[in-house]
This record gives sequence, structure tokens and C-alpha cells, in this order.
Amino acid sequence: MGSKYTHVFEHMRIRGVDFKNRIFLAPPSPNLASEDGKVTAQFVDMFRAFARGGAAAVNVGNSMIDYKEARDEERQLDLSSDDIILPLTRYAEACLAFGCQPNLEINHNGKDSDFRKTGRRAISASPIISSWELWRSGMEGREPVPAIEMDHAKINEIVNKYGMAALRCKRAGFNMAMIHGGHGNLISQFASPLYNKRKDDYGGSLENRTRFTIEALDKVRELCGKDFVIEFRVSADEIHPDGMHFEETLKYIDMFKDKVDILHVSAGLHGEFQYMRNWWQNFMMDRMYNVHYAEKIKKAFPNLIVCTVGSIMNIQMAEEIISSGKADFVAMCRPLLADPEMPRKYALGKEDDHRPCLRCQYCGGRLMIPAVLNCAVNPYLGNEREFPDGKVKKAEKTKRVAVVGGGPAGVQAMLTLIDRGHDVTLYEMTDKIGGLVVPGSVHPFKQDIRDYLKYMQCQAKKARARVLMNTEATKELLDNEKYDAIILAVGSRPIVPNLPGIDKTHVHWAPDACTGKVKTGKKIAIIGAGAVGIECAIDLKEKGNDVIIVEMAPDLGHLMKSASGAAGEFQELIAKLDIPVHLSCRLEEVKDNSIICSNTKASENVEFQADTVLLALGMAAKHDVADSLRHSAPETEVFVVGDAIKPSLVGPAVMSAFRAAAYI
Repeated sequence: MGSKYTHVFEHMRIRGVDFKNRIFLAPPSPNLASEDGKVTAQFVDMFRAFARGGAAAVNVGNSMIDYKEARDEERQLDLSSDDIILPLTRYAEACLAFGCQPNLEINHNGKDSDFRKTGRRAISASPIISSWELWRSGMEGREPVPAIEMDHAKINEIVNKYGMAALRCKRAGFNMAMIHGGHGNLISQFASPLYNKRKDDYGGSLENRTRFTIEALDKVRELCGKDFVIEFRVSADEIHPDGMHFEETLKYIDMFKDKVDILHVSAGLHGEFQYMRNWWQNFMMDRMYNVHYAEKIKKAFPNLIVCTVGSIMNIQMAEEIISSGKADFVAMCRPLLADPEMPRKYALGKEDDHRPCLRCQYCGGRLMIPAVLNCAVNPYLGNEREFPDGKVKKAEKTKRVAVVGGGPAGVQAMLTLIDRGHDVTLYEMTDKIGGLVVPGSVHPFKQDIRDYLKYMQCQAKKARARVLMNTEATKELLDNEKYDAIILAVGSRPIVPNLPGIDKTHVHWAPDACTGKVKTGKKIAIIGAGAVGIECAIDLKEKGNDVIIVEMAPDLGHLMKSASGAAGEFQELIAKLDIPVHLSCRLEEVKDNSIICSNTKASENVEFQADTVLLALGMAAKHDVADSLRHSAPETEVFVVGDAIKPSLVGPAVMSAFRAAAYI
């Protein structure tokens, strides 16, 4: 008997190519190709996990038709010569072994190609200066360099390179390829009025601007034949005021619809910073973000096979999309990075074991470092060589191990130790599993983190471990148990400044007000404009309170680090809700009905009325707690992890705990 997700797990054949279900891995950039752009063993191991987990097609992002001319990331694939074919076969065969179609996002970055990586000027439809080039030149203190406008000979050369890149995929055993025509890459630089300023037969009218798209698709079909599936990625709306918008996109699609087999519908631009979030949504943005575009395109072109992408978080959402006819396929990237086994878990009725994505941008942030792709909640991602098949090795000897703390680090440590075969006891001093995720999940806009909290609590309840709630792990208690090893995930505590009046009864840690742990008045001053302070300000303001924010920094640039990609949304909501933010302003004293602050730019004090003062000044590691427990097992077998080392986000906490537990 099959699963209840009958539409998701319905197969489809296109040009004789079998797709076993309707779930695609949308294209990530793994940073795992070799230095010269070839497939590596680590690359194959990463993507094998998605094929094994049940996806119908596995895609790899931003694969270059010309590595020497079009790169913009570290360790991308080079499809410009036949030397790629042999190593590509290893990737193809790894996918096909599980009935999964291997795929690549074939691309040329055009104007966004990075001179620092290619050693040559970028090329494009027109001689424009990209936003990336403006940023790079500013950082390097030089004049920005415009892209070179492609002449007809160069256009013919690049068209042929698209075709040859796809042909090399076919020769390596692929049955399909995705041509990247969206997000402001080269094909869409020709199609979009934002970038195409040409006066010849490749510019001006939409028909002319579509010419390059059609020529590239025709070349792929000519070289790859009728038995090859062409997927084409498009931005349904570039969002930018001067870009291509949906009504024009419909006309654009109509011109090439018969040349593609699957239309992969995204949105936004990757080369214009404020529009990146439209294809890389953060946790403050709507789920199923682009589905409405796919639905409208499907209605306009009912015979076109449509794939939708963008914050589709689980198989249940995919089932709703497909069953209602909004799209034929659903592509997921980050949710599958978080749990490559998601399709299998849902098919087997193990939905509760699905590890949810936080949309925290940890994965994308890794690419900017640059580092190998990794996930905040999935420590196996990017470490497949060290932990084959997403598993730790069984321990040679079962040990009695204590985990102190039930936050993300503690829960990950517990689960990893259980997988190793150890006898585990977890101590949590409160009545809830989750640590700081508990207060961090209460805001209405934190559904992603609530899903993760539910997952942690479910796994703790099901775990083959002794989980002791409302139990403080003292030195005496641990000493008496004589554990073989201990993992200290004791976390952090709020920073409280030593200031006059700070101990007054109306001064609290900001999240305690949002959880309802403490009562507030109506006139609230929040001290600190990091993510915690701003989230609380938004929440309390929407509940009808009079809120101000006091921040000692001169601007909100620091939000980029703490807001998990949502800095833009935070600032927009602050403005929309009319929440005053007093910058360059430092708290000096708390009075009964007001606060006194100094202006860090001027030698003067200012007073703000407030009947409640909420502190959001960051967290301090519980070094004292960790240090008091370091000798309750042989010292080399005691590990401090997570916020107890240094307060940070979920990703570093999970990874540090996993690393410690994986070798005990």
C-alpha cells in the first residue's frame, strides 16, 4: 500500500524519461568541485544523499558553460570541455542508481562574473556596471568596470557553449539539464529591459530580447536530441521596478514554451542585493512564496509542465500544490538540505522525524565565507566523506554519557550519542526541551523555529535516553553518577549591565515579556536593537503597546549578523509600525517611570518615559557553570559545546555538539 501523498508520489514520463515522483532538489552550490572545476568524490557523496532520500531529480547550482569566463563562486563545475564528462559520470551514476535523474543548472553569469576569479572583464547584453562590481570596486578602492557588450560573433559562441554544456551532460549519462534563464543571469540579461539596452536585433522589443533565449534553447535541442528533457528556469517577476514583470513574462514564455519541457518558476534577481530575498526567502517571508506565479502560468499555459520553488517546506505542502493543479513538480533546496531523507520519511509515515529547515540562511552564508555547504540543523551535510550515508559509526565500547542542557546543542549531542550506541542521560533544568529556541519561537512570524522546536521535543520524547526535566546537573550529582563522558551544553544567560536602577521590578529580559512570563505596562523601552530586541518590539507593538528601541550603535548594520537574513524585513516592519529607534543612545539609568540615556555623539543626556524596560543586550556564555562541571568525568572526556563556548546561532551550536558526540 502506498502513502497518503498520492499526488507527490505519482510518477511522470517526459520524452521517455521517468520521474518517479514530483520532488526535485532545487539547485544548491556545494563548493565541492575541484579547483579546476571537476566533480570530486566529496561532491558525489553529498548529492548521493538526496538521491537516496527519495528525490526524483537532483540539481546542482550555477554550473558554468565557461569556467574561465563566467565564474562568480568558489569551486563551481566547468562544463566548457570534454574533460568534465568522465567525472560527471560518477555523479550521474550515483543518482541513477536510486532511480533519480541527475541534473545541472547550466549557466553563464554574464555581468556578474567575478574578475577576481576569471582575470577578465565580464560580458553581457549591454555595457552595464553590475551591483556586484560596484560593491567590489568600492571595497577595493578602484573605479568600477562595465561589462563588455557582446557582439554577434560572441553571441554565437556563447549560444554554442550552452548547447555543448548540455551535450556533455548527456554524454555523461544525464537525461535532462536545466538552462538557467532567471535571476538576472546572462540569458535574462538579454531578456530583461533592466539590463538589455541594445539597439540591434537582440534589443528593444520583447521579441528581439527573447532571441538569445530561443537560440540557446534551439542549440541545446539540436545537439541533445528529442530524447533529452530541457528544464528552463525563469524569474516570473524580477520585482525590480525597471525589470521584467509578470505580465511581460507571460508574453516571454509564450515565445519559447514549445522549446522547453519543464518550466521552473522562481522570482527575483541574484545580482541586485535588495531583490535577492525574492529567490532566497528568509524566515520572515511567506511560505510557498512563488507558488502563485506558477499557478497563474499553469492556467495560462495548461499544456506546459510547470515546476514551482521557494519556501515549500515539506511534502505536505507539496501535496497541496500538486493536488490542486498549481504546479506539476515542486523543487526544494533548503528543506532537503536540512533533511535529504524527507521524501522517504513522508512516504513511510514518519513525518514527525522530518528535520525542518529554519530558513536561517546559514547555508548560503557558508558560501560567502567561502566554505563547503553546510546546514544549521543537519550536521551531516558537507561531511558525507567523514560520515557516510548520514550516519555516525557505532562506538567500539558503550559508555555512560551525560548531556547537560536541552537546547539545540544538547538535543543534537543526545541524538548523536544514541546513534553511537551509548547509554545517555540528558539533564534539563527547566520543564521544556528547546533552550533559547523556546522563547525564540513565540513570535507569530517564527513558524519555522516553532517547527524546529516541535521536532526537538518530539525527538527527545522518543529518544532511547534518560531525559530528566526540572533537574539541575550539579557537580555533586554528576560526581555520584561516575559518567564516562560528559557534554556540557549549558548555554548562555542574558547580559545585564551594572547600572543604577537595573534591579527595579519593571526591568526584565525582553523575551520574558513576549512569552508572558512577566507582565508589562503599555509604555515599553527595549534596550538593544539586535534581532532579539527588534523581534520583541515588533511583537509587542502589534499587540498594542507603545514601544521605543534604544541602541548605542550609530546604525543597524549589525543586524546583518544576528537577523538570519531578515534584516531588511525587520527594518521595513519597524518603519511600517512606526517604532522609534534611538541610535547612538546608551542606557545610563533606570528610573521608576523613565530611563536616562546618553547620546554617544553628543555630550548630553536624554530621558524617555517608560513603565517597562526590556533588556536585549546579547547573551553571555555560562562559563562559570561549565567550569564547575569540568572535573565530573575524566577531563579529556568532558566537552563544552554550543553557547557555553560562545553565544551564537543554532548552526554553530548544533555542529559543535555533533562533533563532540560523534567521537565519544
